Amino acid sequence: MTARRPAHVELPPLPVIDPVTTADLIVAFIRSQMAQTGFGRLVVGLSGGVDSATVAFLATRAVGAENLLAVRMPYRASSPASEADALKVVQALGCRTALVEITPMVDPLLALMGDPQDGKPRDGDPLDDAAPVRRGNVMARQRMIVLYDKSVEFDGLVAGTSNKTEALLGYGTQYGDMAAALMPIGDLYKTQLRAIAEHLGVPPEIVAKPPSADLWPGQSDEGELGRTYEELDRTLFALVDRRWTVDRCVAAGLDRDLVEWVAARVARMEYKRQMPPVAKISLRTPGIDHLYPRRRPGSRRTT
Repeated sequence: MTARRPAHVELPPLPVIDPVTTADLIVAFIRSQMAQTGFGRLVVGLSGGVDSATVAFLATRAVGAENLLAVRMPYRASSPASEADALKVVQALGCRTALVEITPMVDPLLALMGDPQDGKPRDGDPLDDAAPVRRGNVMARQRMIVLYDKSVEFDGLVAGTSNKTEALLGYGTQYGDMAAALMPIGDLYKTQLRAIAEHLGVPPEIVAKPPSADLWPGQSDEGELGRTYEELDRTLFALVDRRWTVDRCVAAGLDRDLVEWVAARVARMEYKRQMPPVAKISLRTPGIDHLYPRRRPGSRRTT
């Protein structure tokens, strides 16, 4: 018996985001989180890409340039253009900034831990010894160490720069770039983000540049994922926001291999999007039935 082929359905377009309203909503969200936690300052890791630039612009609107610390954390293989673009954001905003080179932190660790295939320490360049993904994870986690150390020094919350596409696909490092006190753009798909960036006044060359985590020379997000953000976002919107089945997505004109790959990856990366599960032993367990909002008696709030 042959499977019944689903009737053709119209593929829903990715919702058009009104940049003015969306930016205002995110600014209000940031301010509400600051009020709940009692902090007045923010710390952002500034890479020179559109995501971190957009968060920096939103943060400046929310708390003021004097209350934002933009931290630049290049690695020795980072593109000089990324540092130049990060400085353009700092200059445009007039915010505080700090430069922390992570090469002296990352390379000794990779040299100590050795080759990821056999675990043996080796002489020579750690860039050649470590697999790109493993090296990228070390770099991302080292940057978060720097950001959280700076957050103590600056007395500010760390604002994350991950978007919705990255979160759903797990395209990020646990306790690295996925770690933060708040996620201002976490519900915006990558292709929606550019409209917000343009509205905020992010330099156009940053908005237009190919997305890249700048983990190694020539690295690009779309090249690593093997799909364009346009394809990924349309597929994610159908699967996640509209809750369509794989077959319905295919009937709407999406490629089956793409849809199945995205659906499998979203499911496989669920563990990255949730707090670690707690084994319940007692009457009240943190994260299960001992739950409170951030703003509660005894919290850091100032009012």
